[in-house]
Amino acid sequence: MSASTTLIGGIIAAGEGSRLKRDGLRMPKSMVPVAGVPLIERVMSNFVKVGITQLRVIFNEDDRECATFIQERFPNLDIRCIVKTTRSSYESFWEVGGRSGPDPILMSTVDWICPEPAFRRFVDQARRCSQASVVLAVTPFVADEKPLWATLDPSGRVTGIGGDSGDVVTAGLYLVSGSIFAQAPHPSTIARLRDFLAWMVDRGIPVYGVIIDQVIDVDRAEDLHLAETLLKDGV
Repeated sequence: MSASTTLIGGIIAAGEGSRLKRDGLRMPKSMVPVAGVPLIERVMSNFVKVGITQLRVIFNEDDRECATFIQERFPNLDIRCIVKTTRSSYESFWEVGGRSGPDPILMSTVDWICPEPAFRRFVDQARRCSQASVVLAVTPFVADEKPLWATLDPSGRVTGIGGDSGDVVTAGLYLVSGSIFAQAPHPSTIARLRDFLAWMVDRGIPVYGVIIDQVIDVDRAEDLHLAETLLKDGV
């Protein structure tokens, strides 16, 4: 991937947010506010700050009002919304990536929180990783019920994905070569996004990791306070 190539943004926001709903938050997960800003708005604002003007966003069919919200909130962006209830995180990833063209895609889940400077550093470093087909944001800070562990070699290449331990955990941000979707398996054959990442590593596709010191995955009500504290204190 070239640092000078235009980036497209892709956001996976089709999850049900079941754990947040169990904690009493009835709104769509994308609209859950952290420090007064809905999760989807925060991700999109971060994308805009690194020069992204084209976005592909997927919502499930119960949250179609979220598509209206982002188009009204960001009227000057080229936003294409996919409204589809998918069977898995990988199917959402595949749907967005397959509609984004050959340019590199900054793919993101909707529920990560990190300080803006750390996000910018990830994008800058990932774009300079010319040998990679995929660059993962990874962190040594584990604040997730079901972390996806990754093992890196000294160059930063991912040598293993999954299992009960590793060097770092993935953080919901991915810089992906658009060409990867030409060889990506159909969603009927892979259940989860983490399985696709492991599939690429197992086949020798160059996947690299860039470390962000702290990232919060907002899955539960208790994560909201932790995320707000991180935003307040982070640089």
